[in-house]
Amino acid sequence: MRTNARWRRTVTGTAIGVAGGTLALAGVSARVAAPAAGRLYTLADAPTAPVVIVPGARVRNGWPMPMLRGRLDVAVALLADSRARSVLVSGDAGGRSGDEIAAMTGYLVAHGVGREVIATDPYGLDTYDTCHRAAQVYGVTTALIATQDFHLPRAVALGRRAGIDMAGVVAGCDCRLRTRVRNVLREYLLSRPKALVEMHFPRPPRVGSATDGTSTGILA
Repeated sequence: MRTNARWRRTVTGTAIGVAGGTLALAGVSARVAAPAAGRLYTLADAPTAPVVIVPGARVRNGWPMPMLRGRLDVAVALLADSRARSVLVSGDAGGRSGDEIAAMTGYLVAHGVGREVIATDPYGLDTYDTCHRAAQVYGVTTALIATQDFHLPRAVALGRRAGIDMAGVVAGCDCRLRTRVRNVLREYLLSRPKALVEMHFPRPPRVGSATDGTSTGILA
């Protein structure tokens, strides 16, 4: 009987802990996403802006993987429709999977985008740095950002926190279910709690200067 009682207490305590943790994460997620309310669009109804920002993601053999291709396809469409005049590709040029900037630039050019409208930021090491460098280093004041639905509210919220008048455009992803589940879990368990801290206690980008003046000129 004592064993059963201890077991019930353990199960009850665990259930309460899980429920409390779930509620806490839900609260964090809602607070991070709140600044993006009313600023999330599909490609069909996206507004116009001077620039569309594409945050980096994994590449393979020098070419964007499905998640990143989805983001770039949105940028290609917005440029073709004249709903953006230029594109800022922002990622890690020294990323573990390869040079995200070279892969993104090559993909855009292969899909008909002129190099003269492609600005590059090789130090967009995460979403926070992408947004703050866009504002502080590249002088972006108004922009669209293209990324997947689970990432979009956080990206727009961080962009607005950086001082950019930003709206988000949902990108598709021809991804495996396992890939999507992994990224959604990471978004809600890790990325949004981190973003909440960054929104309340802003830090400087890890790299604070541009590599040259070419890209800032494209976005001027």
